[in-house]
Amino acid sequence: MTLTTTSPPVAVQAVERPKPRRGRGRPGAWLAAVPLLAFVALAFGLPALAMLDGALSVGGSYGLGNLSRSVHGAYWTALLGSVKLAATTAALAAVLGLLLAQAVVTSRGKALREAVLTAAGVLANFGGVPLAFAFVATLGNAGVLTTRLGLAGHGWSLYSFWGLALTYLYFLIPLMVLTVAPALDGLRPQWREAALNNGAGAWQYWRHVGIPVLLPTLLGGFVLLFGSAFAAYATAASMVGSSVPLVTMQIADALSGNVLVGQENVALALSLDMVIVALLVMAVHLPLQRRSARWLA
Repeated sequence: MTLTTTSPPVAVQAVERPKPRRGRGRPGAWLAAVPLLAFVALAFGLPALAMLDGALSVGGSYGLGNLSRSVHGAYWTALLGSVKLAATTAALAAVLGLLLAQAVVTSRGKALREAVLTAAGVLANFGGVPLAFAFVATLGNAGVLTTRLGLAGHGWSLYSFWGLALTYLYFLIPLMVLTVAPALDGLRPQWREAALNNGAGAWQYWRHVGIPVLLPTLLGGFVLLFGSAFAAYATAASMVGSSVPLVTMQIADALSGNVLVGQENVALALSLDMVIVALLVMAVHLPLQRRSARWLA
């Protein structure tokens, strides 16, 4: 008789793999970033240091005289004018761009959506002298629409604050559409269905769900539009010149010596003021962008 014995199963102990240590990167990863860091240092670092040095240079020594002059008189008026123009156009473009983007996102026509987004990408980068010429030929004193509709008799003037604001909206609204359209796509259909199943209407859904979720994106888009309008120069210079006080016009006049000679350091101080405003804008924009990405991911 043959006896067969079966050995008891042997428990196989799983070998735990060591977890990768965080905080230690490969040396090659930093080496790959060296050309980019060098380019940033040369393209942005050196001009920033030169601007800071010139803004603080007063009569062969360092001081705050140029910065003090940049926030008084006509310079201060121009800085406030740029902030007012940028805030007004950014607010209008944010609202109009949101409505247009919502109409495009909810439309059933895929071709219409692609056409609008493509046109928005082109128009968002259309500015400067060509844009100013187009508006002068259309809505200027002898423009096509001005003469045919008799706008001059109703007090219309393109070469004013609101005329310049209308021109800025031409490229700010498409920029807002490109900014907010991905966020609108990120709204979950289940959120609307849940709101409707609980008896909420369309307005209640947008008030309690849609707008709170989109608010970081909307505020971030407003900040982006503000920075774009605040730094714009060529369109205003070609169309209105110095009739509308803007800080970019004051910088150009100080550098070229149109008003006073030897004001280059004041122009650098004005540029430093713009950099400070831009840094404040980015300090607001980046946290909002991260919060929006967390909600819509």
